[in-house]
Amino acid sequence: MYAFVDRPVSELDTASQLLVWAVRGWVEAVGQKQCPGHAIGAAFARRNMIAGLQPFLRMMAALNRGGLENFEFCRLACNHVSEHEAILLQMIGAARGNHGASLRNTLSLLVDEECVVALFEAVLRLGNALDRAGFGTLSTKDR
Repeated sequence: MYAFVDRPVSELDTASQLLVWAVRGWVEAVGQKQCPGHAIGAAFARRNMIAGLQPFLRMMAALNRGGLENFEFCRLACNHVSEHEAILLQMIGAARGNHGASLRNTLSLLVDEECVVALFEAVLRLGNALDRAGFGTLSTKDR
């Protein structure tokens, strides 16, 4: 998480930039009572990540529905990564490694117990979609 928090978005790799933008776009669309899938779907398709759209939407729904706290994300135009955005990037990065057990424990600190399984599966599928699209490990550009 600390590799990402308070970093300029422009210093993130392409996949991390997409995810930060998608989180912010999801929040904005929901706030305007619009379909978040429609709002962010084209960006996922352009980056060969359409397979990651549904897991991303499920991840955000689980966080929204079962979050143990209010997650705070920046506005679209903000150039810095918020603490909660950094947590999500770290969580998705962990799903792509061999950290399944620790990830599941971390998720139980973020959402109600009834949402942990759904969130875990969504994050794993999102990580798999990133792998299939050819994105490397989530990181900052200087790493």
